[in-house]
Amino acid sequence: MPQKAMDSVMRPGREALGRVLVDGRMMGADWVATFAAVDRAAFLPDLMWPFDTRTRHATAVHKAEAPDDWYAAVDRDAPIVTQWDDGEHTGAEPGRVSTSSSSMPSVVYALLRDLAVDDGMAVLDVGTGTGETAAALSHRCGGDRVTTVEVDPDVSRQAQQRLGAAGWDAAVVVGDGARGHADRAPYDRVLATVGVRAIPGAWIEQTRPGGLIVAPWGTHFTHADAVARLTVHKGTATGCFTRPAEFMKLRAQRSAPPDHGAYDPTDGADTSVTDLTEAEFVTGQYSALPFVLGLRVRQCVQVVADREYDGERAVWFYGVGDRSWACVVFREDRTRVWQAGPRRLWNEVEGAYRWWVGQGAPDHTRFGLTVTPDGHRVWLDDPGVTVA
Repeated sequence: MPQKAMDSVMRPGREALGRVLVDGRMMGADWVATFAAVDRAAFLPDLMWPFDTRTRHATAVHKAEAPDDWYAAVDRDAPIVTQWDDGEHTGAEPGRVSTSSSSMPSVVYALLRDLAVDDGMAVLDVGTGTGETAAALSHRCGGDRVTTVEVDPDVSRQAQQRLGAAGWDAAVVVGDGARGHADRAPYDRVLATVGVRAIPGAWIEQTRPGGLIVAPWGTHFTHADAVARLTVHKGTATGCFTRPAEFMKLRAQRSAPPDHGAYDPTDGADTSVTDLTEAEFVTGQYSALPFVLGLRVRQCVQVVADREYDGERAVWFYGVGDRSWACVVFREDRTRVWQAGPRRLWNEVEGAYRWWVGQGAPDHTRFGLTVTPDGHRVWLDDPGVTVA
């Protein structure tokens, strides 16, 4: 069994992080030994970019130049960007788009708890990233039982080197995670640490009946997803959502952000007002409302602007696949709406909001997902009650 990395010794921050994960019930007691054996520091590059989830900004930290800051970031419950712009980025300044990262430890261990693995189970890990999750699964299940798939050859190579250096022998595969890895199927569990908008059929086909798929799933509406915990049956999978989450999308399912400059709110738009207030509608990335709006208003992207100096805040909605758009500007005295295109997106969004309130403002855990060869169906409380 690999020993803990030497640089994990005498790190009060790491010990404190472990206590936070246990006390907050984000890490189950059965994963404490894994946390002790698999040190996040062993899987991170010297140059990395800790991400502040509050400000949405990343700042470079280099291990050789600021080792105390580097280890402090490692031992913090926060995500760390490890690659920008699919590897085309160079230099210390952040790039345009983060494309690989080390997820928040609380999120990783919550996913592992949802996975409910037992010793000796065969696991497919989609999205190798740094390799830390594959190491944790190897500690729990045995390295010969873990297959980890990464689409980026450089990311995969670095993860394989770090896994080997730390003494873990998971099978590291370069490929499209949406295709799984049939050569080592069937799997008892499939874990995705990338977000998806559609559960790939290959994951269901490669999972034994009764096995589990745990994956962040969402719509185009926002970056925030919800973790789906699905039990596999013959050709289908169904289960509930367990919690909100935010992950980079599987590269095969990524989409470009809307071209905001192509939309002019003065160009032939219908105008109206709404009695919805900003406090009611702008509830935060991880609240249930944006997730539910995405379920009810499909093929739509929401962009929430920063509040202006005069107190105004604009929220934009863009149709995916057509030129529909809407803009709502919240003010204390009156909220105005502009919308144009084939759909009236604000009417759809406001209707979805009213539906959610009418259902008692359900959170993520009251919703579930069923996947069949015919598509995806989201339900509320009972698989027979279809939402979207």
